[in-house]
Amino acid sequence: MECGAGECLAASLTDMSTEWEERYQKRETPWEKGEAHPGLIAYLRRNPVAGRGLVPGCGSGHDVRALAATADEVIGVDIAPSAIKTANSFPKVGGETFVHGDLFALPRSWHGGFDWVFEHTCFCAIDPSQRAAYVEAVAQLLYPGGYLFAVFFLNPDMDPGEKGPPFGVTIEELDALFSPRFTLEKEWTPEQTYAGREGRERCRLLRRMV
Repeated sequence: MECGAGECLAASLTDMSTEWEERYQKRETPWEKGEAHPGLIAYLRRNPVAGRGLVPGCGSGHDVRALAATADEVIGVDIAPSAIKTANSFPKVGGETFVHGDLFALPRSWHGGFDWVFEHTCFCAIDPSQRAAYVEAVAQLLYPGGYLFAVFFLNPDMDPGEKGPPFGVTIEELDALFSPRFTLEKEWTPEQTYAGREGRERCRLLRRMV
């Protein structure tokens, strides 16, 4: 499987690329907190990851770099070129690379090539109509028995009448979406998170069915 640093998958990107790129260029990126998710950092202290992983919707790459401190290789994928440019501007931590690409159109050669996927900002950013496709895309990337570690944003604080992104999700919806392809190994509410998100997220460790 080949996926070297700097590989460009622009030909496969959807129209959403332009919208997200404009947000980065205008610096309208409230999801960029300048650090890895605190819940991820807490998890890694107890459970350092190894092997090969992927982070969809990686943005500036803070989560990727946190994971790369122990993993053999981590690939961050984002649909916005400016996000990838920013991610590459940071000093390398370990075996991390960043790729401009679309989760829904990654090379078939990547299928079954990852030990784990980390989800933080991608699932809540896509339209809910794409969520079943998201589950299938992640399942295809993982080898049978591989893991998805996710921080799901349950109830974003939206103004009345405002539509996402971010889009919230219920526990029941998560169960229905992921149960055909994944087994829920563990779930918890993160004790550490960004200010204002306390009690509004759910961590899940899911294992791809063999």
